Amino acid sequence: MSEENGSSVFNVLKRISDNIWEVPMDYMPGMRVPGRIFVSEHLLGILEKETIDQVANVATLPGILKYSMAMPDAHLGYGFSIGGVAAFDKETGIISPGGVGFDINCGVRLIRTNLSENDVRPKLSKLVDDLFEAIPTGVGSKSRIRVSDSELDEIFVNGVQWAVDNGYGVKADVDNCESAGKISGADPSKVSIKARKRGRPQLGTLGSGNHFLEVQYVDKIYDEEAASAFGLREGQITFMIHCGSRGAGHQICTDHLQVLTQASKKYNITLPDKQLACAPAQSPEAQDYFKAMLCAANYAWVNRHVIMHWTREVFEKTFAEEFGDLGMHLVYDVAHNIAKLEEHNVDGKKTEVYVHRKGATRAFAPGHPDLPEAYRAIGQPVIIPGSMGTASYVLRSTKESMDISFGSACHGAGRVMSRKSAKSELHGEQVREELSMKGIQVRASQPSLIAEEAPEVYKSSSEVVDVVHELGIATKVARLLPMGVIKG
Repeated sequence: MSEENGSSVFNVLKRISDNIWEVPMDYMPGMRVPGRIFVSEHLLGILEKETIDQVANVATLPGILKYSMAMPDAHLGYGFSIGGVAAFDKETGIISPGGVGFDINCGVRLIRTNLSENDVRPKLSKLVDDLFEAIPTGVGSKSRIRVSDSELDEIFVNGVQWAVDNGYGVKADVDNCESAGKISGADPSKVSIKARKRGRPQLGTLGSGNHFLEVQYVDKIYDEEAASAFGLREGQITFMIHCGSRGAGHQICTDHLQVLTQASKKYNITLPDKQLACAPAQSPEAQDYFKAMLCAANYAWVNRHVIMHWTREVFEKTFAEEFGDLGMHLVYDVAHNIAKLEEHNVDGKKTEVYVHRKGATRAFAPGHPDLPEAYRAIGQPVIIPGSMGTASYVLRSTKESMDISFGSACHGAGRVMSRKSAKSELHGEQVREELSMKGIQVRASQPSLIAEEAPEVYKSSSEVVDVVHELGIATKVARLLPMGVIKG
């Protein structure tokens, strides 16, 4: 435990196992359930006290079930910690934008190919240049396509199916998206004119911050059976797309936070932190937010789908083959920042709950009806990206995940250095050169973005993944190493 965190906090937490620490209900007044933090002792030592406080804060919210949880990549966020997970009873619980985040359905998808590292390495620099040219990136980036208001409504409601119907991708892609790339119940009438204005020109854009498109190769297989089911093999080229709902999602969150801040007072909900603004789950205010949030979630799936389509086009041009012949198939797409109405077993009873995953990945057990038929027997692919210069991982979910974490796993490595500190202590061009010497080509709209996202500003992805693996929430299938990275 670091000196900054202090031994007093360390002593308050109860060690349940090597990788589970409990925040007791007397840690903070008003806690309705304990907190559970899934970290190794080393990762706990670099966890901010404020993150532990956020876990406790969430535990005070009405209708929370079992635990307020934080994944091994947890760090300080808005309201909930990033890496925070909590489930609230459908009838007695709440819905909170702070448990979803501003970048609604920020998520990641993995696409495999038939190419090998040897096929791509000689063409890597030009390939990365062409991808950077083809995919609009960065703050305020504008799409190569424009959609009308009526088309935007279709995107909000139909998600990925809109993309396929309009020539972006194929039907098989839909099958391999979480929730088939669309959650029913979205209501475009709950989306403001300002959110529409921000979202209309940004479809198919990568955004900034930790968003990326990364060309990788499969470095190691841990689980041959699952790897075969996912279509992965050693030496194979893959790529990941990590982004979300862009300005549309950010504005939807901003708009409804204002309403829910007032609703918290209206419904006499005591909040330890105003960033946890919420309303009873079945109230008009909560349901209006939820329906708008689903619009942003469906938009985000389309956003990643369009980027995937353009990436396929660049590969087709580079290797003079159709993407189908190149084996460029979507392995899976998972949402990170989202609240979903799901059925879970709580104290032996099937219960409908609103699961908030804030910087956390769904990890549904083998046999779950929401999984694609191709993966139902083996379990859900759980995709955990690295940090530009470090390994990414593919895992398979387990039945234990449903009991331990409401079917949830971590979503990445987790920051240990703020963006401001990273920019003051690191130099983007130097980071780029160091990565280039390791065979990793990086492109970004400005050097400061590379500094902000340098590998050392994140926790070790391997250590984070080991915690999830050892807990049995999800087990390792494959390790992927970066070759080329496009940053916003």
